[in-house]
Amino acid sequence: MTEQNPSKAIIEKTVFPILFALSFSHLLNDTIQSLIPAIYPIIKTNYRLSFSQIGLITLTFQLAASLLQPFVGLYTDKKPQPYSLAVGMGFTLIGLITLSQSTHFYTMLISVALIGVGSSIFHPEASRMAHAASGGKRGLAQSVFQLGGNAGSSLGPLLAAWIIVPYGQFSVVWFSIIALLAIVILSYVGNWYKGFVVARSKKAAVASVVNQFSRNKIVFSVVILLLLIFSKYFYMASLTSYFTFYLINKFDVSVQTSQIYLFVFLFSVAAGTLLGGPIGDKIGRKYVIWASILGTAPFALLLPHANLFWVGVLIVPIGMILASAFSAILVYAQELIPGKVGLVAGLFFGFAFGMGGIGSALLGKLADSTSIEYVFNICAFLPLIGLLTGFLPNIETKKK
Repeated sequence: MTEQNPSKAIIEKTVFPILFALSFSHLLNDTIQSLIPAIYPIIKTNYRLSFSQIGLITLTFQLAASLLQPFVGLYTDKKPQPYSLAVGMGFTLIGLITLSQSTHFYTMLISVALIGVGSSIFHPEASRMAHAASGGKRGLAQSVFQLGGNAGSSLGPLLAAWIIVPYGQFSVVWFSIIALLAIVILSYVGNWYKGFVVARSKKAAVASVVNQFSRNKIVFSVVILLLLIFSKYFYMASLTSYFTFYLINKFDVSVQTSQIYLFVFLFSVAAGTLLGGPIGDKIGRKYVIWASILGTAPFALLLPHANLFWVGVLIVPIGMILASAFSAILVYAQELIPGKVGLVAGLFFGFAFGMGGIGSALLGKLADSTSIEYVFNICAFLPLIGLLTGFLPNIETKKK
């Protein structure tokens, strides 16, 4: 009897070592990515860059990290690539080394584009592997995976304050050790996933969600979800790319102090990430989406009018509440379109990255023509787009 069930076990059991390995790899990947906005105050001063140029660096990275993702996801839905994650991290490694050596604006753009390509390969297939290792606990799996990424994003500003600010741009090359460690871990994950793919080919996994919605309803729901991603990541772009400048300009704090405030915000994002998926597994993802995006609005509206102390207080609930949205949105979309895990992950990760990049570029242009404080006053209204959640169907009622 025991010899007849290995493939079923590998498909249905939650494989926590793999989830933790993916989460830790996500942490390493996003730690590297977060070095890009973390060094903005340094390169802006050293190379006399404008806010528009800073926004263009972010746009280049985000577009490289977003445009390929749906295509990677669509391809790997048909032909899984167990070792693609290690290959993607190789691109990140090359981009990291070249960024540390860049002395011109255009070489910086090439460097961040290489890091973006690595990210575009990493995210959809890593999300698929987390889905495969979930054992049916999809929200939990995506939250664990996202937790690593957001924790890594929070470390960038702190590492920049400790290492890059005192030792300069060249110290970025030291983080290549992180990329090499990630390649080793992702090769191990690839070995497991190769076995999973073989087992699944012998007995195809059956989707746990039956799609009973019309094509028009699905398209409409996806558009709503993408608008919610737009509101989340445009607002996130204002904080990740320009929060340090806002603090320096309005409160005259040092670069190191501004990086610590950015770390507090990003750490709050990481802490809130783990909430959305498991809660969505229990009470329904639509309710989590409601609370996570619209619930940010009161704090976001207060932020531009707060003093330095209250800014430090407000960024904690903003980060925690806003962070719980993405895992719920992603799993909701994967259940809305069963059987297209990689495509959905690539589309939503890609769109999220794209919105962050476009948002950063547009907000940089707006900051140049007005002021950084004006940008934060305008962006405070973005979470109100969360009201669109009311148009989403209750997908949980469609489960078997």
